[in-house]
Amino acid sequence: MNTSKQVARAVADVSGGTILATIEIAAPPERVFQALSSDEITRWWGSPAEYQTTEWTGDLRVGGKWRSSGRSADGNTFAVEGEFLEITRPRKLVHTWVAPWDGNNVTTVTYHLEPIDGGTRVTIRHEGFGGRPESCADHSQGWERVLGWLGGHVAPRAARKFFFCRLLPPRPTFAHDMNEAEDKAMKDHAAYWRKQADAGVGIVAGPVADPKGPYGMGVVRVDDENDVRPLLDADPVIRAGIGMRWETLPMMGAIVRD
Repeated sequence: MNTSKQVARAVADVSGGTILATIEIAAPPERVFQALSSDEITRWWGSPAEYQTTEWTGDLRVGGKWRSSGRSADGNTFAVEGEFLEITRPRKLVHTWVAPWDGNNVTTVTYHLEPIDGGTRVTIRHEGFGGRPESCADHSQGWERVLGWLGGHVAPRAARKFFFCRLLPPRPTFAHDMNEAEDKAMKDHAAYWRKQADAGVGIVAGPVADPKGPYGMGVVRVDDENDVRPLLDADPVIRAGIGMRWETLPMMGAIVRD
């Protein structure tokens, strides 16, 4: 199996209300099963540019309940929950799926984990969208993202890349004369980067006391340079539209204590 490129695919039968999604991952079924059925979900289900799962609880037994919650990139909270229907570790996991954004309709998610040469073929069947073709199509796109995040989390990683990032303020005196809206945006910005630090993405971040005017800096660690811009664009201080902007430069190397 090519471990450097794991592409998720999803197909929605909107008339039948069923989604099939699959990916091949360079990790054994037991490793994948663990990532799908524990609070490890908070470490991979989401991205800064989309949403991030911050809490997962579950009673892993038939009839047991589970619940995930988190926050979207625009600051809105979300939650989804369900009940475990079938557990055959590490080959199969079935649970219901109930989401407020989907009208609290009850659908069913089935994970099949098939051992293959070099890893696991993950196949998801999500059914129960009868009469709701738009919801079925939306969830299909979502499963492609989720499986991509899963594969990136459990499979062996290639060498990660580091970028130096400089946050430029709208004026040299910004750090000393922020208005109320700017001050709130900066507090949200600090909270955002604390989360990136917890996730191992933000290596360091903070203000720099340049005599010409303070500015912000950060060093980020990502799998691919295409991940940098969505990460920075999702920063609340950028989304607030107060005139801040990020500059980035690739680092030629880094010595980091993991």
